Amino acid sequence: MIILNLLYLLVGMAFIILCIVDFIWTTLWIDGGAGPVTNRLSSLIWRMARMIGGNHSKSLSLAGPFVLSATLLMWISLLWIGWTLIFAGLGQAISPSHGTDAISWVDRFYFAGYLIFTLGNGDFSPKEGSAQIVSVLATGTGMLFITFGVTYLISILSAVTMKRSFASSIHGLGETAEELVSSAWNGHDFHNLDLLLASYSEQLSSLAAQHAAYPVLHYYHAVSHKTAMPSAIAILDEAVSLIKFAVPVSYHPNQLLLKEMRSSIDQYLDTLNKSFYKPSKQIPPIPNFNIFQEAEIPMMPETDYLNAFATLENRRRKLLGGLEADGRSWSSS
Repeated sequence: MIILNLLYLLVGMAFIILCIVDFIWTTLWIDGGAGPVTNRLSSLIWRMARMIGGNHSKSLSLAGPFVLSATLLMWISLLWIGWTLIFAGLGQAISPSHGTDAISWVDRFYFAGYLIFTLGNGDFSPKEGSAQIVSVLATGTGMLFITFGVTYLISILSAVTMKRSFASSIHGLGETAEELVSSAWNGHDFHNLDLLLASYSEQLSSLAAQHAAYPVLHYYHAVSHKTAMPSAIAILDEAVSLIKFAVPVSYHPNQLLLKEMRSSIDQYLDTLNKSFYKPSKQIPPIPNFNIFQEAEIPMMPETDYLNAFATLENRRRKLLGGLEADGRSWSSS
């Protein structure tokens, strides 16, 4: 009996430690991304969503909320089961407020639950000694979970709104990189982009930091193409590449802003390495450079910009991989 109680204590402590480590890793460690359990659970749910729903946007849009809900439920379950096992390992650690009936597993589960959720129910009480200290610790972990869990939830929903607003703004300029470049040309140069590049760089840097801190954001699939972050990033990066490598420098927007925009996109792409994205095995098609002639935009020699785009294959495969993971295709004119 002593050995069995010790086993309950050890397993219960393992569950609680795993929960606390994964919870703090995911919610408080900004540079750590998702905790080991959360990361595996999220990837599993997303793979199942892709398997069941394919590329159907309506079905995939449920994956993000489901991943977030399943993560919160997983933390609650680990905490609840862990404290139940610990009270079982303490033997006769709790007693009913009325009567002398033996304590069952249901009673322990019930007692641990109302401690975690601080219901203040007096049906059971801890016996004097170590059980009282353990009860206080159980209540403390429950309060910690509720406080930080709500904060985490609000942060995620706020970031989802921000990323969709950003994507919508990019798509408003053009549904392809070629269209965006053509729209930005004022007949003389690309300086109309200066203010937009400054604004987009700031927004994207913030979004990249949020995606690194909360990888669950990658699983929030937008139903509408116009609010999809992966396609917006692909369009923006391809447009920057077109201007940078196919247009003479004298017609470029502000060089510092162009460099900052490139850096912000790199920062966002770096967050993809920590999620379920993988670079595509395919290379995206070369942009339609005829649109430059139609818009009368000056161009570099053909060999120069084609050679430059050849050096971007890995970068463009990563962008395409992000689109494929999100169930979308590469847009081109």
